[in-house]
Amino acid sequence: MFVSQAVELHTATSAVLPLLLPSGTSGLAASSSTHSVFSMIKHLFIDLDDTLWDTYHNNKSSLEELYHTHAWDRYFDSFETFFSIYLPHNEALWSEYRYGQIDKPTLTLERFRRPFSGYLTLSDEQILAWNAEFLSITGRKTRLCPHALEVMEYLHRYYKVYILSNGFREIQHAKLTNSGLAPYIDRVILSEDAGINKPNKKIFDFALVKAKARKTESIMIGDSWEADIVGAANAGLASVWYNPNRHILPDDGVRAPMHIISSLSELMQIF
Repeated sequence: MFVSQAVELHTATSAVLPLLLPSGTSGLAASSSTHSVFSMIKHLFIDLDDTLWDTYHNNKSSLEELYHTHAWDRYFDSFETFFSIYLPHNEALWSEYRYGQIDKPTLTLERFRRPFSGYLTLSDEQILAWNAEFLSITGRKTRLCPHALEVMEYLHRYYKVYILSNGFREIQHAKLTNSGLAPYIDRVILSEDAGINKPNKKIFDFALVKAKARKTESIMIGDSWEADIVGAANAGLASVWYNPNRHILPDDGVRAPMHIISSLSELMQIF
């Protein structure tokens, strides 16, 4: 996802990037321009998975429960071995799904079929049963990204807050309810409702209509450069990139985010 010709992020502090501003704009003018943009914001569109809800650890924990319940140690040396096989397959499938190269049923079947390839031949019925169990367990997981709850409580006092997610309908609402995030969300907008996924600009246009929001009064916050930041840029929306792992900033010609943050707590300084 990240190209080699990029600028290294050296600090954990949020950064206003000059790509948003005309060539030759001074640092003082940059600060002034950014302040002006943020003073207009009324609507926050926020990604859920790995932005607020800790998808990586919650999913890993859920899979470990399945691993032991169904004795998958008959096929793999350890859970970590299984997970190291599962994860890249799952990430590749979600990337394909994001761009409409596969549909939801294919993702659902293949994310279990591929890791077991060469170990076990699985029927669709068996996979669907495991998937239903996986979703049921996952929906009850409550681990959030650091500071998510306090930040959402703060933001909801001053802004309209919307979840904008590519996640599946049957699980996203459970995540919000069980994790305690639901009271701080004004509306949940899912790609399944729009019929198109982030980063396609149409889902951002769809979200703006549903929220009755103007682009100039709205901003996208998310962890995925591809889905959230590129998607927002495609739609003409400002963005904040949540980058806890401090990945390098891609030099891909995409309009840079207004801020890059490594901790959600920084949002309380920005907004």
